[in-house]
Amino acid sequence: MYESYYGLSDKPFRLRPDPHFFFGSRGHKRAMAYLEYGLAQGEGFIVITGEVGAGKTTLVRNLFRQIESDRIVAAHIVNTHVNADDILRGVVAAFGLPFEDSASKTTLLARLENFLRTCDRDGKRALLVVDEAQNLTPRVVEELRMLSNFQSDEKPLLQTFLLGQPEFRATLHNPGMQQLRQRVIATYHLGPMDELETQAYIEHRLLTVGWKGDPSFTPAAYAAIYEFTGGIPRKTNHLCDRLLLMGFLEEMHAFTDADVDIVIRDIQQEFEPPAGAQAPVAPQADTAGFDPESAVFANQYPAVLDERMLRLERSMGSVLSILKRIVSTPAGVNQALDE
Repeated sequence: MYESYYGLSDKPFRLRPDPHFFFGSRGHKRAMAYLEYGLAQGEGFIVITGEVGAGKTTLVRNLFRQIESDRIVAAHIVNTHVNADDILRGVVAAFGLPFEDSASKTTLLARLENFLRTCDRDGKRALLVVDEAQNLTPRVVEELRMLSNFQSDEKPLLQTFLLGQPEFRATLHNPGMQQLRQRVIATYHLGPMDELETQAYIEHRLLTVGWKGDPSFTPAAYAAIYEFTGGIPRKTNHLCDRLLLMGFLEEMHAFTDADVDIVIRDIQQEFEPPAGAQAPVAPQADTAGFDPESAVFANQYPAVLDERMLRLERSMGSVLSILKRIVSTPAGVNQALDE
């Protein structure tokens, strides 16, 4: 919507993880180094934790972009609200293997082992990345650990990266997780960006889509953005996206801290419950079964959602352009009616 107004080639502040916009803050560079180190070791578990929106999934997608597909076969699981009986089906599905409901656990394990051994004979390694690991129960984590027992004469056949929110640490420190902890070769907690990094992050994303200084941000505006977002990338994206949208609607080319405060108040008001309203009860996660179609969709939904949002924004842009003409000049009324 605002891209053409500011001469940008694309939306700079999408909410979905996009490795094209990867920004190497100190924390993200270190986390990336741990993932690359783990990849070079070719065995064991790597654990990366971080707050919601810290950029863990973007790290993984940036890693996938660097992986040589002729050497490593990678699978990514994002649907982690599953029980111990169904996680194996999810792993099999993630590697593109048949996962019919009638298949027994023994059949699925044999199918997975055969696949891993075929990869090894072809000179490839298998990498499993499990996102949102904080949703995994200790029993599910133990099932994943058991998969690391698949070995050739020389090396493990499967390596696993676990990414999750900070509460996943509690799972790792569960008394029953001793065997898993012994197989973790590196862990790292991805913290928020500092104030200077937040400014550099905003400018990096803008420059990636052709920003030439329009719109501009005062130092106080950057400070206000950091104060509200705490250096969390997803929160920064959300706020900046709304700020540029306001700039488009109000025909602004420079942002101050006052402008940032207006958008912050709008966001806060949108999420305030009505007076006297009771907080809704969160529904219980259904872990009774694993739906492969849902798992596939979970891998793809950010792009689908982005496309739908893009169409909606284009439609809104047309309506807003007409309204602007109506407001700016009486003659615009007749022209708008003709359209």
